[in-house]
Amino acid sequence: MTQAAAEQNFRVDLVAAVLVLAVSFFTGLSRVEWCIIILLIAGMLALEMVNSAIERTVDLVTQDFHPLAKAAKDIAAGAVLIYAIASVVIACMIFLPKWF
Repeated sequence: MTQAAAEQNFRVDLVAAVLVLAVSFFTGLSRVEWCIIILLIAGMLALEMVNSAIERTVDLVTQDFHPLAKAAKDIAAGAVLIYAIASVVIACMIFLPKWF
């Protein structure tokens, strides 16, 4: 992934975080629910940063295609995807009962 794309992903994550915080504010979450939402957002941002660090490190080590370099990048991106999916599931468990 290029540096610009990695930063774009982080910006998208920040926009999503702001939207989630706004929805959380108007939904009237409990203190525990707020803690969960904040932990999910912080975890997503931190994991995105770790993914970017891994990708940049791999790029620093080799510019040539190597299956292990590709695997390292794919695994890091997969970790971000798994966390994002889990975050959406948890958010649905928090928000949907309050809305319906």
